[in-house]
Amino acid sequence: MEGFVAEQAEPVSAEAIGAVAGLGERATLVQFSSAFCQPCRATRRTLAEVAAMVEGVVHVEIDAEEQLSLVRELDITGTPTVLVFDAAGRIVKRATGQPRKADVIAALGLALA
Repeated sequence: MEGFVAEQAEPVSAEAIGAVAGLGERATLVQFSSAFCQPCRATRRTLAEVAAMVEGVVHVEIDAEEQLSLVRELDITGTPTVLVFDAAGRIVKRATGQPRKADVIAALGLALA
């Protein structure tokens, strides 16, 4: 995993990332995955655990192969890629590769600040 890096981006809507229930009230963990990606499964579990721990945080998983225009727009270069969105839909952190739970929690802290 490359680790989480800071981002500066325009807000992204829930519709753009396919978040049917909307973005999280406090933050959203967006995971880009692919069907045969082994680390994506572990990442899914980690992000789901963190989202369940923190009220107002939602985990959204996107199939990169089905959303190629979004992949290009957000410059996703591999799976898994995790984007941490704040409540306004701005990307505050990004990581490629399987993240550690502690790293996700730390990145989420920036979105909640």
